[in-house]
Amino acid sequence: MTRYQHLANLLAERIEQGLYRAGEKLPSVRTLSQEHGVSISTVQQAYQTLETLRLITPQPRSGYFVASRKAQPPVPAMSRPVQRPVEVTQWDQVLEMLEARRDKEVILFGGGSPDVTQPSLKPLWREMSRVVQHHPTEILSYDELAGRRELREQVARLMLDGGSIVTADDVVITSGCHSGLSIALLAVCKPGDIVAVESPTFYGTMQLLRGFGIKAIEIPTDPESGISIEALELALEQWPIKGVILVPNCNNPLGFIMPEARKRAVLALAQRHDIVIFEDDIYGELAMEYPRPRTIHSFDIDGRILLCSSFTKTVAPGLRVGWIVPGRYRDRVMHMKYASSGTTPPATQLAVATFVREGHYHRHVRRMRQIYQNNMETYTCWLRQYFPCGICVTRPLGGYMLWVELPEMVDMVCVAKQLCRLKIQVAPGSLFSASGKYRNCLRINCALPTTEKHRQVMEQLGEAVHRAMDQDANA
Repeated sequence: MTRYQHLANLLAERIEQGLYRAGEKLPSVRTLSQEHGVSISTVQQAYQTLETLRLITPQPRSGYFVASRKAQPPVPAMSRPVQRPVEVTQWDQVLEMLEARRDKEVILFGGGSPDVTQPSLKPLWREMSRVVQHHPTEILSYDELAGRRELREQVARLMLDGGSIVTADDVVITSGCHSGLSIALLAVCKPGDIVAVESPTFYGTMQLLRGFGIKAIEIPTDPESGISIEALELALEQWPIKGVILVPNCNNPLGFIMPEARKRAVLALAQRHDIVIFEDDIYGELAMEYPRPRTIHSFDIDGRILLCSSFTKTVAPGLRVGWIVPGRYRDRVMHMKYASSGTTPPATQLAVATFVREGHYHRHVRRMRQIYQNNMETYTCWLRQYFPCGICVTRPLGGYMLWVELPEMVDMVCVAKQLCRLKIQVAPGSLFSASGKYRNCLRINCALPTTEKHRQVMEQLGEAVHRAMDQDANA
């Protein structure tokens, strides 16, 4: 973190804590420079950051003042889904979202793509060009079924940061995390089986279950600590559940990091009931805390966890490079990979292996953590400014997703259809539920840069929500 960012965060905390009240004049640039031992330009950059976040306002010849604003919205309460197995729905809505990508004029607030415009990706672009020039025959040939060994070695080293001690032989390369999770499910489950999921959970995971004929049972989930261990245990006692899918680090869509004690508790529960844990760690590297949080896999001693991840969210989705650490299910995973997708293209594997080995990956991820943290603070300020009172907003500990809970009368499915006419795509909360719950919620992608254009889109979103509430009140 740079000096000006550190100073901006410190001042923002003081404003949030009420040490500087709305309308109060802030210390002068010169005063802060002397107090913190930094340059005048550092203080000016910090104040510019806070002005962008709309936490302060400048007044000519008078200095900076704390902006008047709405109170911080509360965090949503723990979800209360119906705890019985159901067949996953919502495919038509998901397909509409996917097809919207074809229209380049649509602003994709509902998608999950990271920011791929940063200069820290330039070494990857150069490496991809070099791979094509120097390995033309190799990249046009079949690869090893488990994936390039040099990449598997780098993945094993990366996993040490999350507490998992594995070797290259323990890793299987896949075409992204989505492909990895699908292979993991095929290796363990069969049609008609029941799998427990967090509620809400990523709609892509839901559609995997639908495609494989697997039923989902939604488990109450707290936006700050994760899946309810008590509710999961009750479900395990009532239903023949085969496994549980968890995103414990920088959860999508809620943004929480499950405390270590709860990670150990859910693993102990899985051992007691002899079920599998499918751990999705795709956002784990984007945690705000350092070192990054441990995976549940790092506590596993009997190989019952299939950990899936990829470079999709940390680097770029177009790479299609992910992996599985399958534990005791390695033979089944290898068979299912061969049956479903075969080998993985070698070109991007080679480029990514070098990108990681030469240290570019860690530099890029450090940069993106800070950018996404700043983005989420800005988007949260915009939510406070443009959305009605009575909303609840998550406070993510990593990643780049915000989950917004609106008053019950707001139907975001209907609002989303209206916004499509304005070339704005949002993700209604119903996509994140097997049974279509959370129609009054939405997920916002904060990887989108905090430009004036996107501020205007947030303002339009708020206006659409206000209209929906007015229409309900007049009905």
